[in-house]
Amino acid sequence: MHSVESKTILSAKNGMNLYRGCLHGCIYCDSKSDCYHMEHDFEDIEIKSNAISLLEDALRKKRKKCMIGTGSMTDPYIPLEAKLCNVQKSLQLIERYGFGFTVITKSDLILRDLDLLKSINQKTKCVVQMTLTTYDEELCKKLEPNVCTTKRRVEVLEILRDNGIPTVVWLSPILPFINDTKENIEGILQYCIDAKVYGILCFGMGLTLRSGNREYFYAQLDRHFPGLSAKYRKIYGDSYIVGSRNNSELMKIFHSKCENVGIVHDNDEIFRYLSTFEEKSKFEQLKMF
Repeated sequence: MHSVESKTILSAKNGMNLYRGCLHGCIYCDSKSDCYHMEHDFEDIEIKSNAISLLEDALRKKRKKCMIGTGSMTDPYIPLEAKLCNVQKSLQLIERYGFGFTVITKSDLILRDLDLLKSINQKTKCVVQMTLTTYDEELCKKLEPNVCTTKRRVEVLEILRDNGIPTVVWLSPILPFINDTKENIEGILQYCIDAKVYGILCFGMGLTLRSGNREYFYAQLDRHFPGLSAKYRKIYGDSYIVGSRNNSELMKIFHSKCENVGIVHDNDEIFRYLSTFEEKSKFEQLKMF
Protein backbone atom coordinates (compact mmCIF):
# COMPACT_ATOMS: atom_id res chain seq x y z
CA MET A 1 0.00 0.00 0.00
CA HIS A 2 1.01 3.62 -0.38
CA SER A 3 -0.47 6.98 0.59
CA VAL A 4 -1.22 10.12 -1.40
CA GLU A 5 -2.78 13.46 -0.60
CA SER A 6 -5.88 14.23 -2.61
CA LYS A 7 -7.36 17.60 -3.58
CA THR A 8 -10.98 16.42 -3.46
CA ILE A 9 -12.94 13.47 -2.11
CA LEU A 10 -16.46 13.82 -3.56
CA SER A 11 -17.26 13.65 -7.27
CA ALA A 12 -19.86 15.83 -8.97
CA LYS A 13 -22.42 13.09 -8.20
CA ASN A 14 -21.30 12.80 -4.57
CA GLY A 15 -19.39 9.56 -4.96
CA MET A 16 -16.16 8.94 -3.09
CA ASN A 17 -13.27 6.53 -3.42
CA LEU A 18 -11.32 6.16 -0.20
CA TYR A 19 -8.98 3.64 -1.80
CA ARG A 20 -7.72 2.88 -5.31
CA GLY A 21 -7.00 -0.74 -6.09
CA CYS A 22 -8.38 -3.95 -4.63
CA LEU A 23 -7.34 -7.36 -3.31
CA HIS A 24 -10.57 -9.30 -3.88
CA GLY A 25 -9.02 -10.84 -7.01
CA CYS A 26 -12.25 -11.02 -9.06
CA ILE A 27 -11.29 -12.47 -12.43
CA TYR A 28 -13.56 -10.10 -14.39
CA CYS A 29 -12.56 -6.85 -12.66
CA ASP A 30 -13.41 -3.86 -14.88
CA SER A 31 -11.44 -1.50 -12.67
CA LYS A 32 -8.25 -2.99 -14.11
CA SER A 33 -9.10 -1.37 -17.46
CA ASP A 34 -6.46 0.96 -18.91
CA CYS A 35 -9.00 3.78 -19.31
CA TYR A 36 -8.96 4.40 -15.54
CA HIS A 37 -5.25 5.33 -15.69
CA MET A 38 -4.17 3.45 -12.60
CA GLU A 39 -0.53 4.50 -12.28
CA HIS A 40 0.40 1.78 -9.80
CA ASP A 41 -0.11 -1.96 -9.47
CA PHE A 42 -3.77 -2.71 -8.85
CA GLU A 43 -2.93 -4.73 -5.75
CA ASP A 44 -0.78 -1.88 -4.36
CA ILE A 45 -3.63 -0.10 -2.61
CA GLU A 46 -3.55 3.68 -2.81
CA ILE A 47 -4.81 5.36 0.35
CA LYS A 48 -5.98 8.96 0.38
CA SER A 49 -4.29 10.11 3.55
CA ASN A 50 -6.43 13.24 3.94
CA ALA A 51 -9.73 11.67 2.86
CA ILE A 52 -11.51 12.05 6.20
CA SER A 53 -10.68 15.74 6.65
CA LEU A 54 -11.65 16.41 3.03
CA LEU A 55 -14.97 14.65 3.54
CA GLU A 56 -15.83 16.56 6.69
CA ASP A 57 -15.01 19.83 4.98
CA ALA A 58 -17.16 18.89 1.96
CA LEU A 59 -20.12 17.80 4.08
CA ARG A 60 -19.95 20.93 6.23
CA LYS A 61 -20.05 23.17 3.15
CA LYS A 62 -22.90 21.45 1.31
CA ARG A 63 -26.06 23.55 1.11
CA LYS A 64 -28.36 20.57 0.60
CA LYS A 65 -28.31 17.11 2.09
CA CYS A 66 -27.83 14.28 -0.40
CA MET A 67 -26.86 10.64 -0.76
CA ILE A 68 -23.14 9.91 -0.45
CA GLY A 69 -22.01 6.84 -2.36
CA THR A 70 -18.93 4.67 -2.50
CA GLY A 71 -17.78 1.42 -4.08
CA SER A 72 -18.32 2.07 -7.78
CA MET A 73 -14.60 1.81 -8.61
CA THR A 74 -13.10 0.04 -5.61
CA ASP A 75 -14.88 -2.03 -3.00
CA PRO A 76 -14.25 0.05 0.14
CA TYR A 77 -14.43 -3.00 2.40
CA ILE A 78 -11.11 -4.44 1.32
CA PRO A 79 -9.12 -6.26 4.06
CA LEU A 80 -7.05 -3.14 4.69
CA GLU A 81 -10.20 -1.34 5.87
CA ALA A 82 -10.33 -3.59 8.94
CA LYS A 83 -7.15 -1.88 10.12
CA LEU A 84 -7.50 1.66 8.74
CA CYS A 85 -11.26 2.12 9.36
CA ASN A 86 -11.62 4.91 6.79
CA VAL A 87 -15.09 3.75 5.77
CA GLN A 88 -16.12 3.65 9.40
CA LYS A 89 -14.77 7.16 9.99
CA SER A 90 -16.60 8.37 6.88
CA LEU A 91 -19.84 6.83 8.09
CA GLN A 92 -19.46 8.58 11.41
CA LEU A 93 -19.24 11.91 9.59
CA ILE A 94 -22.12 11.10 7.24
CA GLU A 95 -24.27 10.15 10.21
CA ARG A 96 -23.26 13.22 12.21
CA TYR A 97 -24.02 15.66 9.39
CA GLY A 98 -27.30 13.98 8.45
CA PHE A 99 -26.53 12.71 4.94
CA GLY A 100 -27.76 9.54 3.29
CA PHE A 101 -25.44 6.74 2.27
CA THR A 102 -25.13 3.90 -0.22
CA VAL A 103 -22.29 1.45 -0.82
CA ILE A 104 -21.44 -1.32 -3.27
CA THR A 105 -19.54 -4.23 -1.73
CA LYS A 106 -18.97 -7.98 -1.76
CA SER A 107 -17.59 -8.11 1.77
CA ASP A 108 -19.13 -9.15 5.08
CA LEU A 109 -16.82 -6.65 6.78
CA ILE A 110 -19.69 -4.20 6.33
CA LEU A 111 -21.41 -5.81 9.32
CA ARG A 112 -18.77 -4.22 11.54
CA ASP A 113 -20.50 -0.92 10.80
CA LEU A 114 -24.07 -2.15 11.24
CA ASP A 115 -24.88 0.25 14.07
CA LEU A 116 -23.76 3.23 11.99
CA LEU A 117 -25.74 2.03 8.97
CA LYS A 118 -28.82 1.66 11.16
CA SER A 119 -28.36 5.12 12.65
CA ILE A 120 -28.11 6.71 9.20
CA ASN A 121 -31.15 4.77 8.02
CA GLN A 122 -33.18 5.96 11.01
CA LYS A 123 -32.62 9.58 9.98
CA THR A 124 -32.64 9.31 6.22
CA LYS A 125 -31.79 6.44 3.85
CA CYS A 126 -28.97 3.93 3.87
CA VAL A 127 -28.87 1.38 1.06
CA VAL A 128 -26.38 -1.48 0.83
CA GLN A 129 -25.68 -2.83 -2.65
CA MET A 130 -24.25 -6.34 -2.86
CA THR A 131 -22.86 -8.08 -5.95
CA LEU A 132 -23.99 -11.67 -6.58
CA THR A 133 -22.71 -13.54 -9.62
CA THR A 134 -23.10 -17.24 -8.93
CA TYR A 135 -25.21 -19.62 -6.88
CA ASP A 136 -22.36 -22.16 -6.95
CA GLU A 137 -20.06 -21.76 -3.94
CA GLU A 138 -17.08 -23.51 -5.53
CA LEU A 139 -17.41 -21.44 -8.70
CA CYS A 140 -17.61 -18.30 -6.58
CA LYS A 141 -14.22 -19.16 -5.07
CA LYS A 142 -12.76 -19.15 -8.58
CA LEU A 143 -14.50 -15.99 -9.80
CA GLU A 144 -14.05 -13.92 -6.62
CA PRO A 145 -11.33 -15.73 -4.67
CA ASN A 146 -10.34 -13.31 -1.91
CA VAL A 147 -13.73 -12.23 -0.56
CA CYS A 148 -16.61 -13.99 1.16
CA THR A 149 -18.70 -16.31 -1.01
CA THR A 150 -22.26 -15.86 -2.21
CA LYS A 151 -23.79 -17.77 0.70
CA ARG A 152 -22.15 -15.45 3.22
CA ARG A 153 -23.16 -12.36 1.24
CA VAL A 154 -26.75 -13.55 1.33
CA GLU A 155 -26.46 -13.96 5.10
CA VAL A 156 -25.32 -10.32 5.19
CA LEU A 157 -28.34 -9.29 3.11
CA GLU A 158 -30.61 -11.12 5.53
CA ILE A 159 -29.02 -9.45 8.55
CA LEU A 160 -29.47 -6.07 6.89
CA ARG A 161 -33.10 -6.97 6.11
CA ASP A 162 -33.72 -7.89 9.74
CA ASN A 163 -32.31 -4.51 10.77
CA GLY A 164 -34.54 -2.55 8.39
CA ILE A 165 -31.78 -1.55 5.96
CA PRO A 166 -32.84 -1.69 2.27
CA THR A 167 -30.63 -3.62 -0.12
CA VAL A 168 -30.00 -3.79 -3.86
CA VAL A 169 -28.28 -6.67 -5.66
CA TRP A 170 -26.05 -6.34 -8.71
CA LEU A 171 -26.65 -9.41 -10.88
CA SER A 172 -23.46 -8.82 -12.78
CA PRO A 173 -21.41 -9.97 -14.52
CA ILE A 174 -22.82 -13.16 -15.99
CA LEU A 175 -19.98 -14.85 -17.83
CA PRO A 176 -20.72 -16.75 -21.05
CA PHE A 177 -20.15 -20.52 -20.77
CA ILE A 178 -19.49 -20.19 -17.03
CA ASN A 179 -22.46 -18.90 -15.01
CA ASP A 180 -24.99 -18.04 -17.74
CA THR A 181 -27.38 -20.87 -16.88
CA LYS A 182 -31.02 -21.01 -15.90
CA GLU A 183 -30.10 -22.83 -12.69
CA ASN A 184 -27.67 -20.10 -11.67
CA ILE A 185 -30.02 -17.20 -12.35
CA GLU A 186 -32.94 -18.89 -10.61
CA GLY A 187 -30.72 -19.73 -7.64
CA ILE A 188 -29.57 -16.14 -7.22
CA LEU A 189 -33.11 -14.82 -7.65
CA GLN A 190 -34.34 -17.13 -4.92
CA TYR A 191 -31.63 -15.80 -2.63
CA CYS A 192 -32.82 -12.26 -3.41
CA ILE A 193 -36.44 -13.18 -2.73
CA ASP A 194 -35.54 -14.75 0.62
CA ALA A 195 -33.51 -11.68 1.58
CA LYS A 196 -36.37 -9.35 0.51
CA VAL A 197 -34.09 -7.09 -1.49
CA TYR A 198 -35.55 -3.82 -2.77
CA GLY A 199 -34.24 -4.20 -6.30
CA ILE A 200 -31.89 -6.05 -8.63
CA LEU A 201 -29.68 -4.28 -11.16
CA CYS A 202 -29.03 -6.25 -14.32
CA PHE A 203 -27.64 -4.91 -17.60
CA GLY A 204 -28.06 -8.10 -19.58
CA MET A 205 -26.42 -11.47 -19.37
CA GLY A 206 -22.75 -11.02 -20.20
CA LEU A 207 -19.87 -8.74 -19.33
CA THR A 208 -17.79 -5.92 -20.75
CA LEU A 209 -14.11 -6.24 -21.65
CA ARG A 210 -11.68 -3.40 -22.31
CA SER A 211 -7.98 -3.13 -22.76
CA GLY A 212 -6.38 -4.04 -19.46
CA ASN A 213 -9.14 -6.08 -17.90
CA ARG A 214 -9.53 -8.23 -21.04
CA GLU A 215 -5.96 -9.51 -20.82
CA TYR A 216 -6.30 -10.18 -17.11
CA PHE A 217 -9.63 -11.96 -17.59
CA TYR A 218 -8.27 -14.21 -20.34
CA ALA A 219 -5.25 -15.11 -18.21
CA GLN A 220 -7.60 -16.13 -15.40
CA LEU A 221 -9.70 -18.17 -17.81
CA ASP A 222 -6.54 -20.02 -18.88
CA ARG A 223 -5.83 -20.72 -15.23
CA HIS A 224 -9.29 -21.87 -14.12
CA PHE A 225 -11.04 -22.89 -17.35
CA PRO A 226 -8.41 -24.19 -19.80
CA GLY A 227 -9.34 -23.63 -23.44
CA LEU A 228 -12.14 -21.17 -22.73
CA SER A 229 -10.17 -18.02 -23.55
CA ALA A 230 -9.63 -19.33 -27.09
CA LYS A 231 -13.38 -19.78 -27.42
CA TYR A 232 -13.96 -16.20 -26.23
CA ARG A 233 -11.42 -14.84 -28.71
CA LYS A 234 -13.01 -16.74 -31.57
CA ILE A 235 -16.57 -15.64 -30.78
CA TYR A 236 -16.08 -12.12 -29.40
CA GLY A 237 -12.70 -10.92 -30.65
CA ASP A 238 -11.99 -7.53 -29.09
CA SER A 239 -15.67 -6.65 -28.57
CA TYR A 240 -16.54 -4.43 -25.64
CA ILE A 241 -19.88 -6.15 -25.08
CA VAL A 242 -19.50 -9.89 -24.47
CA GLY A 243 -23.06 -11.16 -24.45
CA SER A 244 -24.34 -14.56 -23.46
CA ARG A 245 -25.99 -16.75 -26.07
CA ASN A 246 -28.65 -17.35 -23.40
CA ASN A 247 -29.39 -13.65 -22.85
CA SER A 248 -32.96 -13.64 -24.17
CA GLU A 249 -34.08 -16.67 -22.18
CA LEU A 250 -32.36 -15.61 -18.96
CA MET A 251 -33.59 -12.01 -19.11
CA LYS A 252 -37.18 -13.27 -19.50
CA ILE A 253 -36.72 -15.38 -16.38
CA PHE A 254 -35.16 -12.44 -14.54
CA HIS A 255 -37.88 -9.90 -15.36
CA SER A 256 -40.74 -12.35 -14.90
CA LYS A 257 -39.57 -13.57 -11.50
CA CYS A 258 -38.91 -10.05 -10.21
CA GLU A 259 -42.30 -8.84 -11.44
CA ASN A 260 -44.10 -11.75 -9.77
CA VAL A 261 -42.55 -11.14 -6.35
CA GLY A 262 -42.43 -7.33 -6.40
CA ILE A 263 -38.67 -6.80 -6.67
CA VAL A 264 -37.83 -3.61 -8.58
CA HIS A 265 -36.00 -4.59 -11.77
CA ASP A 266 -35.95 -1.37 -13.79
CA ASN A 267 -32.38 -0.04 -13.67
CA ASP A 268 -33.40 3.61 -14.04
CA GLU A 269 -35.91 3.32 -11.22
CA ILE A 270 -33.31 1.74 -8.94
CA PHE A 271 -30.72 4.41 -9.72
CA ARG A 272 -33.27 7.13 -8.98
CA TYR A 273 -33.96 5.44 -5.66
CA LEU A 274 -30.26 5.22 -4.83
CA SER A 275 -29.62 8.88 -5.61
CA THR A 276 -32.71 10.36 -3.92
CA PHE A 277 -32.17 11.79 -0.47
CA GLU A 278 -35.09 11.12 1.87
CA GLU A 279 -35.30 12.66 5.31
CA LYS A 280 -37.46 10.70 7.71
CA SER A 281 -39.93 12.51 9.94
CA LYS A 282 -39.62 12.33 13.72
CA PHE A 283 -42.64 10.01 13.71
CA GLU A 284 -40.95 7.64 11.25
CA GLN A 285 -37.78 7.69 13.32
CA LEU A 286 -39.70 6.79 16.48
CA LYS A 287 -41.45 3.92 14.68
CA MET A 288 -38.06 2.45 13.75
CA PHE A 289 -37.12 2.27 17.42
